[in-house]
Amino acid sequence: MMDKTFDPAQVERRISALWEEAGAFRAGRPERAGAETFTIVIPPPNVTGSLHMGHALNNTLQDILCRFERMRGKDVLWQPGTDHAGIATQMVVERQLAERGKEGRRDMGREKFLEEVWRWKEESGGAIVNQLKRLGASCDWSRERFTMDEGLSRAVVKVFVQLYREGLIYKDKRLVNWDPKLLTAISDLEVVQKEEKGHLWHLRYPLADKAFNADDPSTYIVVATTRPETMLGDTAVAVHPDDERYKDLVGKKVRLPLVGRLIPIIADAYSDPEKGTGAVKITPAHDFNDFEVGKRHGLPLINVLDAEARISLHGNSAFLEGVPQDYPIGEILSTLEGKSRETARKIVVEMMEANGLLDKIEPTQHAVPHGDRSGVVLEPRLTDQWYVDAKVLAEPALAAVRQGKTKFVPENWSKTYFQWLENIQPWCISRQLWWGHQIPAWYGPDGRIFVAESDVDAAAQAREHYGQREIALLRDEDVLDTWFSSALWPFSTLGWPDETPALERYYPTNTLVTGFDIIFFWVARMMMMGLHFMHEAPFGDVYIHALVRDAQGAKMSKSKGNVIDPLGLIDEYGADALRFTLAAMAAQGRDIKLSTQRVEGYRNFATKLWNAARFAEINGCIGASAFTPRDATIALNQWIVGEAAKAILEVTVAIEAYRFNDAANAAYRFVWNIVCDWYLELAKPLLQGADERAKAETQATTAFILDQAVKLLHPFMPFITEELWRNTRRETVLALAPWPVLEGVSFPAAEAEIGFVVELISEIRSVRSEMNVPAGAQIPLVLVGAESSARHRAETWAEIIKRLARLSDISFSAEAPAQAAQMIVRGTLAALPLAGIIDFAAEKTRLAKEIEKLNAEAKKIEAKLGNADFVARAPEEVVEENRERLAEAQSRAEKLGAALTRLG
Repeated sequence: MMDKTFDPAQVERRISALWEEAGAFRAGRPERAGAETFTIVIPPPNVTGSLHMGHALNNTLQDILCRFERMRGKDVLWQPGTDHAGIATQMVVERQLAERGKEGRRDMGREKFLEEVWRWKEESGGAIVNQLKRLGASCDWSRERFTMDEGLSRAVVKVFVQLYREGLIYKDKRLVNWDPKLLTAISDLEVVQKEEKGHLWHLRYPLADKAFNADDPSTYIVVATTRPETMLGDTAVAVHPDDERYKDLVGKKVRLPLVGRLIPIIADAYSDPEKGTGAVKITPAHDFNDFEVGKRHGLPLINVLDAEARISLHGNSAFLEGVPQDYPIGEILSTLEGKSRETARKIVVEMMEANGLLDKIEPTQHAVPHGDRSGVVLEPRLTDQWYVDAKVLAEPALAAVRQGKTKFVPENWSKTYFQWLENIQPWCISRQLWWGHQIPAWYGPDGRIFVAESDVDAAAQAREHYGQREIALLRDEDVLDTWFSSALWPFSTLGWPDETPALERYYPTNTLVTGFDIIFFWVARMMMMGLHFMHEAPFGDVYIHALVRDAQGAKMSKSKGNVIDPLGLIDEYGADALRFTLAAMAAQGRDIKLSTQRVEGYRNFATKLWNAARFAEINGCIGASAFTPRDATIALNQWIVGEAAKAILEVTVAIEAYRFNDAANAAYRFVWNIVCDWYLELAKPLLQGADERAKAETQATTAFILDQAVKLLHPFMPFITEELWRNTRRETVLALAPWPVLEGVSFPAAEAEIGFVVELISEIRSVRSEMNVPAGAQIPLVLVGAESSARHRAETWAEIIKRLARLSDISFSAEAPAQAAQMIVRGTLAALPLAGIIDFAAEKTRLAKEIEKLNAEAKKIEAKLGNADFVARAPEEVVEENRERLAEAQSRAEKLGAALTRLG
């Protein structure tokens, strides 16, 4: 006997153990050896991570696809694993060492520190894996991988060495995003732009061929900058080639203030005549845009900051070159050396002002890049790093999408993909960390580089090059960008570089489900690496899901305090309720506005399903092995079989098209509205009546229909559905049961009969609600000019219609009665005489006023949304809220308009 109530916590623990014991999620099951494969690789979460709402959405959608295809008989591999997360993990371990009072990373040395990291990984890392299991993720956990396990590390080394030998990996001195706290280059994805209030300093740069006079603007050019301290590394001043103000100055030189170095005035379109003074200082070693300008004009690069973003001028030959011997540079060196950016900025401005070189200061607000892990202001820094020639690798990746070998869903994301890859820059792959894949490069005594798969191979290369037996080689201390190993994920997890059976069977994968923010950092790089090393795109479809926002549509963030914890929701409402909420709201291209009320609502849906199953059990609705839906003879049973066939097709087609919300809502409507609200209600007289034959058929049909409902819902709500399946003492687990198919099942006569009854009751209920008919009032129904078929249906179902619609009687007439609300139900005019029950005149006035009010509100919102300035400036969530309010007002006005029409 089923428990009276559904207890998610108990059921989830029990069902998880059942799946594990049955090996339900294992790929390569013997009975599916010849089956079509379906493969998804999980976007590997950071080993330091904890389940957040983005993970919950992403993995729910992947799980829906995997459970769906598994039930369709395919050999499904959902490949799980975690990412070593270089910076994040190293920071966690360093922080823990400090908390325990142990020596720091640099004091203990690389080897001992890495031992500490591995110890932490074994003890505390990977908590997110268990959290994913709580969500119900049906990965093949027996195949779990880690980006730094032995096999994947071997793949990383092989890829690096091969790309280096092909000339696609090289070392170069370029600007990178440098974190002066963590002392490493970081990727663009780890850069957070923060709007900050600052200043725009207008500085006077004296012209070299004129004697400087602060009162004579013809003796200097004014540049505007937010970074006065980097002027020490300026190598030019740029103006726009079409800017008439400066045409005569192009080609001339200025004497760099405080330093005395002569630098040219150049014409470059980068300078915006509308911004500042129209003249900008060019510091190629400290600004990404300036670096590109410098390349175009062959400017020298002068680095004036050290790794910790402090002024570094002593012994800086690049800085000192070009400074006149008699120039008083000593004060600059002694005053600024070793100072932080902020302190140096203040000192430089004071010096400029003291020399009459500060023109003016303006307040400004600008985006300042910060490290997402360290929280400090980042510095564009000129350093030697390893790079991948991404432009060459991008060409096949672009072609694969253009030729339709890989498709983006929604398709508009392909434009983002093209835009990034068509403008791709060299990919900086080295990081100044210890935790990660150490770069397989060794340096000889003269700096010669030897790239090899092992130190033995590197030593052999060195012996051959130097012609000596023993050469002392020093290995590169840097590690690879985490995204480098992640780029190999679709094939390295399957055993590459070995030619394994898994690689042959499951590559390429079918679908990738991921967020839009890593299309470039991960998706594009997997495409590049997959095509280069496997000669085939790693996936056929890339489904890009949107963001999960709070109930008001604001982006979740710790600083706002609006973060919703998925584990908390699972504890309170169950995993099924959370999963169904996310699926039901996952419309393509639209962010999810999540509220706990929605999750609670779908928890109630789970309760509704549970109660329906209990009702069936109490009424003896046990599946009859001999029952086939086509053999149903009773109209009600034929109707529900036809409705099930429609729902199965609707859910199937929607999942195949990645319309997860349509699939979930179709399943919801079928279970709640069709099965629970109508079929079980209409079936009660048959289940509890004296006609044994009718009872037996209805019991068998009910059991069959609940089986179909449970199967349809399984991809979305795996725990409760598996429990209900288990309650019927099935030998197989639901996760491996066949997906429902009801093709060619149609009962038009039954649909016409039951459909008429359902629509009639629904319309009457709607009229009662819209016209404020008292809930307890029994009202009459008149069918006007009804054909014999409609009359027969009304008479056959009269008692049920009267009970469910709260009617006093049903009659038939050639003419519609006076003061009646009218409606058309499948071609039949139905009238509800309401004289004495409602005040017609007052009701008409009320409806008209409410419609007028709604139309006025809609007009006001339309005007707001029609204002391009409002749409551009207002927060995204505010614009979306107005669109929803407009749709709601229009829909409500339409309904009330129909109600007014009914009153005649």
